[in-house]
Amino acid sequence: MHAYQSAPVERTVQTPSSEMRLLSNSNKVFWNLTKLSISNQTPNVLVKLQPASYRSKSTDGGDGPEASTKQKLLTYPVLPLNETLQRFLLTAQPLLTPSEFEKQKKITQKFEENEGEKLQGLLEEVGKCEKNWLAHRWLTNAYLKYRDPVTVYVSPGMTFPYQQFKDMREYVKYTAQVIYGLGEFKGIVDAGEIPIVKMGKNELDNSQFGKVFGTCRIPIRGTDRIVYNPSSNYVVVIYKNHFYKLSLYDSEGNLLTSATLAKQLEEIRDAESNVGVPYGVLTTDSRDNWAEAYEQLVKNPENAATVKTIQGALFTVSMDECIDLKPGQETNQLILGLIHGNGSRVNSGNRWMDKTIQLVVNPNGNVGFTYEHSPAEGQPIAMMMDYVVKKMAEDADFGSCGSTNVECGPQKLSFAPLNDCVGQWLFYANRNIDKLVNDLQCNVLKFPCYGKNYIKKQKLGPDSFVQMALQLAFYKIHKVPAAQYESAHLRIFENGRTETIRSCSNESLAFCKAMTSSSASLEEKAGLLRQAVVAHQQYAKNALQGIGVDRHLLGLKLMALENNLPVPEFYSSPGYTKSMHFRVSTSQVATLYDAFMGYGPATDDGYASCYNPRDDDIIVAITCWRYNQDTDPDKFAKALEEAFLDMQSVLEQTNKPKSKL
Repeated sequence: MHAYQSAPVERTVQTPSSEMRLLSNSNKVFWNLTKLSISNQTPNVLVKLQPASYRSKSTDGGDGPEASTKQKLLTYPVLPLNETLQRFLLTAQPLLTPSEFEKQKKITQKFEENEGEKLQGLLEEVGKCEKNWLAHRWLTNAYLKYRDPVTVYVSPGMTFPYQQFKDMREYVKYTAQVIYGLGEFKGIVDAGEIPIVKMGKNELDNSQFGKVFGTCRIPIRGTDRIVYNPSSNYVVVIYKNHFYKLSLYDSEGNLLTSATLAKQLEEIRDAESNVGVPYGVLTTDSRDNWAEAYEQLVKNPENAATVKTIQGALFTVSMDECIDLKPGQETNQLILGLIHGNGSRVNSGNRWMDKTIQLVVNPNGNVGFTYEHSPAEGQPIAMMMDYVVKKMAEDADFGSCGSTNVECGPQKLSFAPLNDCVGQWLFYANRNIDKLVNDLQCNVLKFPCYGKNYIKKQKLGPDSFVQMALQLAFYKIHKVPAAQYESAHLRIFENGRTETIRSCSNESLAFCKAMTSSSASLEEKAGLLRQAVVAHQQYAKNALQGIGVDRHLLGLKLMALENNLPVPEFYSSPGYTKSMHFRVSTSQVATLYDAFMGYGPATDDGYASCYNPRDDDIIVAITCWRYNQDTDPDKFAKALEEAFLDMQSVLEQTNKPKSKL
């Protein structure tokens, strides 16, 4: 069974041997139902700030800072078992042969009548006692127990619009302004001014905004943990692999001006001419490798103090070494640099991948965030980008309001001399990140022919339309449907995270078959396109209300594991394993700007496709693995472009008014 098909809670924790120190292809997969949930976000929601009841507060345990009880949020439910299993069968059917489907129905019925009934009862008892029975289990099992690297597998990159720096002074000024903007955004969060958005009559939980600043993942063998430092008052700047503590506020808590911050960034640049030991590359390795190295690293008190300071920063700032941009590859290099830093000889050591927010700025104009996914979805990160970019574009004096009173200049964080043990872990980490960088392929498609405006004029939902184009692109290449993952946020529930939108359906398969058939009429193709879009919209609507398949089935499986019961045969059945093997892993990250998010694929034989459907164009960041001969990002990008054009052609030809003659 592929690693993606089994929940990480089933894995046996072992001490890594020398053979385990190299990443194996069979384990190159993440998400286990995670991915991003930024679908249908309203860009620039902070343009007109409204009072909100959200309050960020520090806690010593649980899930970190949370929303106050003033928000009216729903309790996450335990769905009826029969309804979930019926939905499951419908989503599995297009991926199975008729005989496999008949067998799956029998396995599913047996599960419902036997183990499923008992596990459902256990889950219902848990649901009565907890406001959100899934939240802490999701954090632990989908993230903290996950042992592959956060690099590529967990942490997405979120781009800013490409910049053109005339010189290093402009580069430093820009970096300082973004740092200032993030500090200003943090003030908005702390002041409770993130607007509360509603979905229908239900408020959406804002607690995730309080979980990204000052947050860090800590490597521990078997299961990581998270520390929250929302009251932190500094950032850590990483330059040439050296680490500096940089105060963001004066002694009275006032945000420093961007010019004041820029002066300190110049001091850091002037202080370092040589590249330091790349301790940051340790954080790019598998979690157990990093945990082993971490134990050795922090045995030294000097190292322990430095690492604790890095972990406590509001965020890190990677001032990268400039790399030349290859003509025609600029956007690909942009997102890859954010995802993995381009390797041990480039900028992968100039990172601390455990930090929730890493601002990365390269003198070549590549700018963005690297985002560790554990504590929150991507919405706060995307909103921060929108906020800062808009403010910098529209306010010529942005960054000038604030204090110039620097209590303490930048402080270099020192490590003890490198010992042989940590040096050996650095060797492994360098080798592994270079292999990972080589294995990941990318193609960022910028489709210019139309965007949301055109799709809406066809009376179709843009998100569902793009999802069907992705289905069609895969079908064009591989001649089979793909289990396709899209995330739906669960923010109507307290501490809600995500549910899976299963985009592959009987309707989408019928649509793909018709679009690739020479005998299907235009009217048939257009009709099936609209049916597929409507079917996806309905599933997405249900998922946003917590009515899905994947989280309920995961909950039942966890009940078996938590109560020392055998995992039912159902979880190894063809329908379950095939429908969980998401060969196309997707999410929508909407922004008005020429920006996008990207991440690694979820399966060895699949693609990741993160898209930004703007008004008049669509940006899609496509990744897949080089070592798999069946996948190719260039072929997928071409097939996706053809799918967009074919769908447009079908709609336009069938929308023409009929002659009265």
